[in-house]
Amino acid sequence: MEGTSDRYGGHNGSEILPPKQAVVVKAPQPAVLHKVMAQPAQSSASKMKGKVKETFFPDDPFRSFKGQPLRKKWLMAVKYLFPIVEWLPGYSLSLFRSDLIAGLTIASVAIPQGISYAKLADLPPIIGLFSSFVPPLVYTMLGSSRDLAVGPTSITSLIMGAMLQKGVPVSPSEEPTLFLQLALTSTLFAGLLQASLGILRLGFIIDFLSKATLLGFMAGAAIIVSLQQLKELLGIIHFTDKMDIVPVMASVFQHTDEWSWQTMLMGACFLVLLLSARHVSMRWPEFFWISACAPLVSIIISTVLIFLFKGENHNISIIGPLKCGLNHPSWDKLLFDPKYLGLTMKTGLVIGIISLTEGVAVGRTFASIKDYKVDGNKEMMAIGLMNIVGSCTSCYVTTGGFSRSAVNHNAGCKTAMSNVIMALTVMVTLLFLMPLFVYTPNVVLGAIIIVAVIGLLDFSAAYHIWKMDKIDFLVCFCAFAGVIFLSVQQGLAIAVGISVFRVLMQVTRPRMIIQGNIKGTDIYRNIHQYEEAQRVPGFLILTVEAPINFANSNYLNERTKRWIEDESFSANKQTELRFVIFDLSAVPAIDTSGIAFLIDLKKPTERLGLELVLVNPTGEVMEKIQRANDTHNHFRADCLYLTIGEAIASLSGEASMATP
Repeated sequence: MEGTSDRYGGHNGSEILPPKQAVVVKAPQPAVLHKVMAQPAQSSASKMKGKVKETFFPDDPFRSFKGQPLRKKWLMAVKYLFPIVEWLPGYSLSLFRSDLIAGLTIASVAIPQGISYAKLADLPPIIGLFSSFVPPLVYTMLGSSRDLAVGPTSITSLIMGAMLQKGVPVSPSEEPTLFLQLALTSTLFAGLLQASLGILRLGFIIDFLSKATLLGFMAGAAIIVSLQQLKELLGIIHFTDKMDIVPVMASVFQHTDEWSWQTMLMGACFLVLLLSARHVSMRWPEFFWISACAPLVSIIISTVLIFLFKGENHNISIIGPLKCGLNHPSWDKLLFDPKYLGLTMKTGLVIGIISLTEGVAVGRTFASIKDYKVDGNKEMMAIGLMNIVGSCTSCYVTTGGFSRSAVNHNAGCKTAMSNVIMALTVMVTLLFLMPLFVYTPNVVLGAIIIVAVIGLLDFSAAYHIWKMDKIDFLVCFCAFAGVIFLSVQQGLAIAVGISVFRVLMQVTRPRMIIQGNIKGTDIYRNIHQYEEAQRVPGFLILTVEAPINFANSNYLNERTKRWIEDESFSANKQTELRFVIFDLSAVPAIDTSGIAFLIDLKKPTERLGLELVLVNPTGEVMEKIQRANDTHNHFRADCLYLTIGEAIASLSGEASMATP
């Protein structure tokens, strides 16, 4: 594959632009030449230790333990594992007052969302409330974010319901017990994955879900979730179980005889109410409580209306009876039957990664706003253990949702105690208030879900990605289109695949540039980026801006040889090419294939009567060069220079002395 110079003078992979023509420039003459030094010798074990430390412990979380007494180390370890131990002793009444208001506010959101999202996952509504009770208590003890409000989210609910229905011929309505067992087991595997990533400090894995991927995926999922709610808004009884847009819309218009004008009227009214409340809160942020309370108010009003006017007799479906009581132990419901094990593990993997990415991203967002630090690995452990405990207490997968956390933040929360207040409020609801939800219409729950997922459609962010990077926008669009027209998991897989392919292209086709001298200085820059940078006659100065390894050494070899040949046989050149300078300043690492490339590069240059010199090899590169020289003296000391300016000054002097 050949490459082109991009707008920055780099290389992007299609065709070759001719190099900028040489302009006679006399580079500044440095007074002295500095010797290129190798880094201090290290044993292989110490190098490996350093690499492992930088890979898995870049933040060095245990540096504060050094030099401390044993007792204090134990106390610090407890605080590290249980952040609540650090802030609870200094908890005050003023903090509690703020957390009480925030906790009650997010409870008003958590109760209707819990019921709605459980239905979105094709689970009993009570499971959604269970999932808003135990997991927040676990997170309060283990989590490091003050603003994260924990509970079910629309995206994970959608993915879980879709994957479980597609994976086995099990209907949630016909076999609800088996479907619940599969959901709980998937939650267990999701929690095990999340906790393992945190314990083993492998959080960088979730970085493969780029911002563009998540933006397109969330937008596509929001569209699918909203279209799924047409079943409730139109009163359709027989509706498709598929998730892509074509079967959903076909199902809507194939069952027009089931449309209920009473359901449509109620749905439209409450949809307008909820959207208006959301608009007011967005327009005037100080009135955030209006959109926060709107879902619960809608449920109360609609339930009263259905009870008074006997709405169930007018084709308006209702939730039905819900039993009072707290979470039941469910470890006996975990299903490890080989028939379903592959499905639950795959579902757990997908929802684990998605929920973990969402929770960590939301936590870091609000931490940056309030200027405090969130430990990503501790968050992974907290979310993972929260889901492991949840799977054993009748909860399905939970994480920190953006909408709920935004309400918590805007309500003035100070610590994670707001999650405890929310959980206690949900507990009271589970113990005493469940009979009040008997007449709650499903159409209002559908309207609540639609308004909740509208916030996932971020058009301004998509436009910003379009302006910044067209390839990123392609990734975003593929995720969006894949979710809508194929399936949730296929759309996500396509977007991740394109992102990984792009990274591989950047590794295998690194950017190479030609540098020139900025007149009157000792500065050398990309001649396609800086107009004042001019070629130095007789010199070809090349720079690689990536590690050199087995994946790109052949490409770099071919590309460099072609550049040298173009320069050597160019008909309109002003000065004969004599030196090729390879600047290694931007090459942080090199392997044996990379060293072989540098050695092989000497052959065509010598054949053409040119001299190859290397400039500023970094520590690891210089170490490998020295080891290569131990066997054969490929690179003499006079082929290595510290700066481009010193190399040009020295070589120019030698050339002038050699000229008769």
